[in-house]
Amino acid sequence: MKYPIILLALVLILSCDKMPEITDDMLDGDIIFDASLYDPGSYLVSESLPTPDDIQKATPVIILCHGYSASTFEWSEFFDWNDSDSSILISRVLLGGHGRTYQDFKEATWQDWKQSILDEYDALVNAGFSNISFAGSSTGGALLVELVSSGYFNDKVIPRNIFLIDPIVIPSNKTLSLANLVGPMLGYITSGNSPEEEPYWYHYRPQETLRELLTLINLVRKDLEKGITLPEETYLKLYKSERDPTADPVSAVLIYNGMETTSGKKIDIELLDSDFHVFTRLDLRDNVTAKDIQLQENVFTEMKSRLIN
Repeated sequence: MKYPIILLALVLILSCDKMPEITDDMLDGDIIFDASLYDPGSYLVSESLPTPDDIQKATPVIILCHGYSASTFEWSEFFDWNDSDSSILISRVLLGGHGRTYQDFKEATWQDWKQSILDEYDALVNAGFSNISFAGSSTGGALLVELVSSGYFNDKVIPRNIFLIDPIVIPSNKTLSLANLVGPMLGYITSGNSPEEEPYWYHYRPQETLRELLTLINLVRKDLEKGITLPEETYLKLYKSERDPTADPVSAVLIYNGMETTSGKKIDIELLDSDFHVFTRLDLRDNVTAKDIQLQENVFTEMKSRLIN
């Protein structure tokens, strides 16, 4: 069995170049940056409402966390769908090291990725917001599970809701497990972004970032095997695409079996008839059907209902 693995590792090494050809029209370049870096007030509630009044402090706020190599664009449809309805407030967080240059992305650790989530949460708490929820897609979901497992919310404002959209614990592509094996010999891998997606996702994924992703999901998997208890009064629901090409459906099984409420109850989970990873993002995708659009509408509606009730 070891020979196919070694052969695959050699193929990966030979197919990777340590110095990618980066152009300015890619997110990896020096010109294009995530828009939240230029205009944080349009993305973060802590920036748009630094001194909220009493009504605003009690308004539900949801912090949206995107996935590995993505950007705030991944949650733009939920923001647009809400259409500035003031019954909820939305923070779209850019993970640390993301949305910037290739070098910034390459040097960031998974702890750096989650720091921007903590920064927004802490800023909201310090401003007096008392009704805070989270939603994480893909790696954003894994980061939220890790935050709960680490006890970060102990003795703090408890999240009212946590929504996980196609969280990754076990990757569908098993070659990710080779990231530590081949280590520095790998330069990068390229994504399958369409030309329209290039401004919003990294085209090049440095091997250093793949190793950070592997470290994170392995940590989360081990924590789930030990068992994770949600903070008291926190509601968690996991939504999982049945035919996810990126996050193996086993990820949902591990989270379902590994997390419980303080009263020992299982979390809520819903398997969805979808071929997409992060099915809540339909913009710029091919072969989107009326069924996909309705599924997105249903999930957005359910999330918002939980936020305001």
